Amino acid sequence: MVALLSTYSYSQSYTQLYQDRANLLLQSNINTLLTEFANLGVKTTGSTQNNNAFTWLQNKYVSYGYTTSTTATDLKIESQSFTYSGKTSKNIIVTKKGTKYPDTYVIICGHYDTIVGPGVNDNGSGVAIILEMARLLKNVPTEYSIKFINFSGEEQGLLGSQAYVTNIVNGTTPKMNIRLVFNLDEVGGVAGANNNKIYCEKDGTPTQPTSMASTYATYPSTNNAASNTFNTILMNCFTLYNNGAVSPVTSYIERSDYMPFDKNNDVSIGLYEYNQSSHPHKSTDTYANMDPIYVYNVGKVATAAVQHFAVATTSTLGTENIKPSEVRLSLFPNPVQDYLYLGIDEKEFDISIFDSTGKLVHRSKNNQMINVSSFSNGMYILHAQIKGEKVSEKFIVKK
Repeated sequence: MVALLSTYSYSQSYTQLYQDRANLLLQSNINTLLTEFANLGVKTTGSTQNNNAFTWLQNKYVSYGYTTSTTATDLKIESQSFTYSGKTSKNIIVTKKGTKYPDTYVIICGHYDTIVGPGVNDNGSGVAIILEMARLLKNVPTEYSIKFINFSGEEQGLLGSQAYVTNIVNGTTPKMNIRLVFNLDEVGGVAGANNNKIYCEKDGTPTQPTSMASTYATYPSTNNAASNTFNTILMNCFTLYNNGAVSPVTSYIERSDYMPFDKNNDVSIGLYEYNQSSHPHKSTDTYANMDPIYVYNVGKVATAAVQHFAVATTSTLGTENIKPSEVRLSLFPNPVQDYLYLGIDEKEFDISIFDSTGKLVHRSKNNQMINVSSFSNGMYILHAQIKGEKVSEKFIVKK
């Protein structure tokens, strides 16, 4: 145990460049990804919609500069097929090679299959963050290799992740060397709630969580200390990189795609919403019933954390072609009764406001005071197009 702890010892401090890269994650991209994910429908494992979602994911990664070429040695998109009830489904695996430890991997994962409903929270929220992270870190050198993996078959019993562990992780001799598995599942929060906390999950098997102790009775405990170390790094990132928007709460991994890795004695942690929505696994798991700004806040910190996990460069090389956003937008008062005031430094901008169903309810130009007295009570999303960039903020009308 002492050797394991020394292997994963780590000195953590705030890194401005990690923050700058995390700040490049865009609310408008999160909103678009969640909306497109919703439009793909019910993505039950092996269904046409599920296969369409795989294609959508692959096209996103290609648009970010990754490749499906079978001869590629880096930035490579691959798939892994498995069967469920006589139907074929696929995991998608995107690999970015490390500069110092190319054969040791940090795995960032989350499932994309859904059940009953469109699953915008469970797990479009995790999918959106992983996609934005892959976009932002593509050109950032990291000492350790990163695999971005979108699993299918999670809702039917972790089928995709188990297939990956059995046939790929353990399919080589020696088995794949995994530094960390970081799983993002259901991080969308609750619409209209104060979504200001997040569960940071560490490995407590076989005894924790107590409700799952009998299920995880045969799981190892030898990877728990390293999991606790990485989870501490993750929790520290919520203190260092998000200005208090979301606070971390410690919890334990359970019932998601990190579990086959954990049983395999790999080191695993995860993120899960603190305000637990009642909508997952229902037709009401929609964009309107979750909090896209919470996804954005969680995604920024997760992006900073992965840079710590994979040891990203502290040089600007690799990100010089991307400029941090200079656009700032604030809304007040919030909640609002009659007039909403916009804090924007620029003189030229376009405003669009959408209600919780996605309906456009207001559009104006260069207007920093908006009369919302005719709006019904509820949550609204304001999109501002400023200097060619779209930024978004949530506000609540309460009379």
